Parts: sequence; C-alpha cells; structure tokens
Amino acid sequence: MKGRILLTLFTAVFTLPAVMGQENESDTLSMPGTQISSGFEDNLDSLLNLYYIQQAIQFDGADSIYLVEEDTLIPDYPDSVYIDRLSRIPSVIDLSYNRIVKNFIELYTRQRRERVSVMLTLSQYYFPLFEEVFDRYNLPYELRYMPVIESALNPRAVSRAGATGIWQFMYSTGRHYGLTINSLVDERRDPYKSTVAAAEFLQDLYGIYKDWVLVIAAYNCGPGNVNKAIRRSGGKRNYWDIYYYLPRETRGYVPAFIAASYVMNYYDQHNLSPVAVDFELNSDTLMIHDKLHLKQVSEVLGIPIHQLRDLNPQYRHDIIPGDSKTYALRIPKVQEMRFIELEDSIFAYKDSIYFNPDNMIVNPTSRHYSIPELPSGKYTKMYYTVKPGDNLGYISMWYNVRISDLRYWNNIRSNVIRTGQKLVVFVPNGRATKYTNVNTASFAEKQRLAGQPASKPSVAATTVPDNPTGEFTYYTVRSGDTLWEIARKFPGVSDLEIAKTNELKYGATIKPGQVLKIRKKI
Repeated sequence: MKGRILLTLFTAVFTLPAVMGQENESDTLSMPGTQISSGFEDNLDSLLNLYYIQQAIQFDGADSIYLVEEDTLIPDYPDSVYIDRLSRIPSVIDLSYNRIVKNFIELYTRQRRERVSVMLTLSQYYFPLFEEVFDRYNLPYELRYMPVIESALNPRAVSRAGATGIWQFMYSTGRHYGLTINSLVDERRDPYKSTVAAAEFLQDLYGIYKDWVLVIAAYNCGPGNVNKAIRRSGGKRNYWDIYYYLPRETRGYVPAFIAASYVMNYYDQHNLSPVAVDFELNSDTLMIHDKLHLKQVSEVLGIPIHQLRDLNPQYRHDIIPGDSKTYALRIPKVQEMRFIELEDSIFAYKDSIYFNPDNMIVNPTSRHYSIPELPSGKYTKMYYTVKPGDNLGYISMWYNVRISDLRYWNNIRSNVIRTGQKLVVFVPNGRATKYTNVNTASFAEKQRLAGQPASKPSVAATTVPDNPTGEFTYYTVRSGDTLWEIARKFPGVSDLEIAKTNELKYGATIKPGQVLKIRKKI
C-alpha cells in the first residue's frame, strides 16, 4: 500500500445523488397566486436523469403516469387541516399558512407527484447527512427542506444564473465559504462539503437577522435584497410585511419552503410514497492522495462509470487531482475492501494513458476528459467491420486485445455491437502485419489465426432456454480465464454473481469453451 488512501472516514448512504438565488436573476414561471422559479421546474425534470433513478425506475417522461381520473384518489383538505398539520411539525421556523402556501402544496401533491416520490426517496439518504452537519453547527433541522426547493435534491443542478449543486451556490459565494471550484473539481456539487458551506452561510445570515424566515429569504436572493426590502417597508422585519418589496422569485421561495416542509411530513396523507429501489445505495468514502481517474476505478472494479460519476459529481472530468491535495472518493460499500486490496493496480491501470498530457483533451460535448487514441509511433490503428455473429469477445481474441480496450477505443458502454459497425483497433507496430487480413478473413480463418476451434459454437451451446426476456448475455470461456477476470469485462457484475447465476461453487474451475450466463446490467 502506498498510503494513497485513508480508511473510511464515514459511511454515507448516498444515491443516486445555486445558492439558487444569492445573486440570482428573477426568471420565474407564474402560477395563480404564486411565483415559482423556472429553474426549480428544470431541476425537477433533470432529477429523473440521475443514473440511480434511471436504474431503479422507468419513467416515460409524462406527468400523466400519476394522474388519475377520479379526483377522490388525490385527497383534498380544507384550510383548517393544513393549518393544524403545519402547527404540529416540530419547528423553530414560522410555518405560516395562506393561499400562496396552499398553491405550492397543490403543486407538490397534484402536479408534480412523480418528482415528489423521487425526492422522498432521495431524502432518506440526504437528510441524515444534512442533520449531522446541522447538529454540529447548532442549526434547526427544518432547514434540511431547503435543498428540496433549491435543487430538487439533485447534486448536478445548475440554474440559469450559474448557481450549482444541491445547495445551489453561486461561484463567489461558494469560494467565500471554502469550496474548491476549478477546471477539475467543483465542490458545490459535493453533497457533504456543500452542506458544510451552506451551514456556515446560514449561521452568518442568522447573525444578521435573528429570524429564520428572513434567513431563508436572504439565502435565496442575498442579504442585500432583503436589506433593501426592509428599508422600503419602513424598517419592518417580518417576511410577510416585506413580501412585496422582495424580488419576485423570493416571494415564492419561502412559501415553497413551507409547502415542502408540509409535504415531507404528510406525503402519505396525499397517497404519495417514496419510489422503491432494489439496488445497493450504501457508499463508503476513501481519501485519495494521488492522481486517480474514475475510469481506472470503474474498469478495475467493474463499477459502471455512470454510477461512479453520480457518487462523485464534484469531479467535472472524471479526474481526482489527489496529488495536489487530499480528495474524497465515494464508492459502493461492497467495493471498499476490493479497492483497498487492489489499490496499487487501480492507480497503475492505464496511468500512462489517462494522465499523458498529450492525450488529455476536453470533449465539450461530454464534458469529460477523453483519450481519442493511443500515442502514435508505437501502435498501428486498424479498422474492423462487424460481421453477423461477431461479438466483442471474438474480436478481442482475434486481435489479442482486451474487451475493455475495444469498448474504450470505440466509446462503447456495453457489450452490444451492430453488424456493419466499424471498430477501431490498436495493435503494436511490430505485429501489425499479422492482423492485416483479419477484417476480410472468414470466421474459420480468424479462429485459426487465434489458435481456436475453426467452427462456431452451436446454437445449443450458446443459448440458454430460460432467457425469454433477453435479460442475459453469454460468454465463452477462453484459456486462462477466471471468474474474477470475466466479471471485469461486464460492468456492475461480480465474480460471485456469475458463480451464483451459473450454479457454480465460488472458486470453481472453469474450462475453455464453457458458456457462462451473465445477467445484463446495462
């Protein structure tokens, strides 16, 4: 071990997974009796694009999936019920009720039900983190509802004014409260560090106003705008007294906060419930002391790159610059010990490629560093056109390259390729002539070149009858393969899972030509 990591600092239950307004423009969408930020609507929509959410549930993008024909299925209550319920929420923050608050409650419980269900799920993982930080700073726990309004609990949310992250910090405010923001790292997207910065900001605002409702308003539009509203009202310091002197967006912000507080406590009274998820959400945090690329972690441990990006949204181009200062890496809890065991291999994996300055270019479309090809002079670039019956396993065998490299060179995220697709393959210069005719050779010729049987496996050998839904793919064992090495070829799949799927004892011997069933993850 080279001391690049410290063992787990804390265990975070994590999904999935700007300040929106500290200096925000008042870009709003009108509702009867309310003003709501169009950025808030955008954040609700973008919430459904998170990897964890897409893996857990399938949305068709339409609100109609939660709309019902009979209004009786969505309860409607008189004002007296809302007033009573709000009064029962343990809070040191004034949760007033009026027509504006009611309109926001209806927005959550009627018009945006599916988004609220997702936020209820995310709140189970984010709220404990928020409360831990607030407890340290002696802040009211009720402030945990603010990110529901700020970002819809989406760490990647970005407002039209540039406010970023789950707490929606503007650049200047984030830097002022110690968040690192540069070309590689944006800690406004780090749920833990941005929460610490938000706690310090909220604490400073309370020192000014001594009123939590004014603090919430100032968090949204900045203390300058709140001070201006107080002056214009003749010195009044009650939010509802200065309401019409505040920026348009902030007039809706506090009522939206009150409505969020209500819904997060009484969602079940409106036939709402958290979205059920069936995958591992526990994550551990490791401290990184050297340069590391998320794809190194992904390819060695077999963790889908999109999962790593959602766990570590602060790394703008997949690079952790741990050689300049210590940074955190969050990985699924089940992978923590494997990371520690394989630490040296992970840091060494393709390091000459991922951290070669000549190869590190920014792809403006994907906003991730990409390596378009290997260094010239050592490798020959060849092309292979996919034929019927081909798969990445065959092609990697014919060119004596790794499947992960084929996917990497051709920007393939799974093992699916199409007939007629043109693939890039890099081979060492000294062996290029050996592969010159691979693209035009017959299947038997390519097999002989690779020292394999010339005939294709029979349909019976490669087809498993219990696969009516197409949920499996198949892998033919090659000489020297182990279950662990095979698992690395399929992101998100473990060697233990392959053994279980194929009814093998863990550590069992596998033989060349044996066909294994692999459950699809992507």
